[in-house]
Amino acid sequence: MLESQLKNVPAEQKEKIMKAISENPEFFTKLAEDVKKEMDSGKDQMAAVMAVLPRYQDELRKMMG
Repeated sequence: MLESQLKNVPAEQKEKIMKAISENPEFFTKLAEDVKKEMDSGKDQMAAVMAVLPRYQDELRKMMG
């Protein structure tokens, strides 16, 4: 599923994303749970992601190198 969502992402970036996810599954599970909580409170997916991502900005930067 993720591959189809990343189809327009350059190969190098796609590799970084896939590596980060495979090496940090707990982190991305927590991120997804937080997005779901935001969506359950009435936000659409994009608004939920935009609300959650700033909380994890530093950790994501470290993972993406």
